Amino acid sequence: MDDHQREHYLTVYLNDHLAGATAGKARFARSARAHRGTEVGEALSRLHAEVAEDRRALLRWMGVLGIARQPWMQVAGRAAEAVGALKPNGRLVRSSPLRTVVELEALVLGVEGKGALWRTLRELARTDSRLDADALEELVQRADRQSAELERLRRGAVTDVLGR
Repeated sequence: MDDHQREHYLTVYLNDHLAGATAGKARFARSARAHRGTEVGEALSRLHAEVAEDRRALLRWMGVLGIARQPWMQVAGRAAEAVGALKPNGRLVRSSPLRTVVELEALVLGVEGKGALWRTLRELARTDSRLDADALEELVQRADRQSAELERLRRGAVTDVLGR
C-alpha cells in the first residue's frame, strides 16, 4: 500500500471517529440533562466535559497529522444520535426506566471505541514522529477510566430496572 492510500484511510478513520465523538458529546449532554440531580446525572455531566475535551484532542491530532475535517460526517453523526434518542424502550409517551440502561450501554460502547482510537494512534506513534505516544497513553488511560465508571453506572441501572 502506498503513502497516498494510507493517508486516505487515515482521513476516513479519523473523520469517522470525529463523527462518533460529535454524536457522543451530544449524547452525554442529553443524558446528563435527563438525569440532572442524580448520581448518574452528576457523573455524566463530569464525563461530558471530559468527552468534549477528548473531541478537542482528536481535532488537535488531526491538525498535527494534516487531516482535513469532513463536516458532513459530523452532521451525519449528530443525525444518527438524534434518531437513536427517539427509541421508545417500551413506552411511547413518557420515558422508560429502561432508557437509562440503554443510554449507558451506548455511552460505554462509544467510550470503548474512543479508547480503540487512542490505542491506534499510540501504535502509529511508533513510526510517526508527529504523534506523541505518552500523550496518547494518557488519553488511553482516561478512556479506560471513563469506561469503568460508565460500566459501574450501567450495572447499577441494570440492577435498579431489571434486577430482583
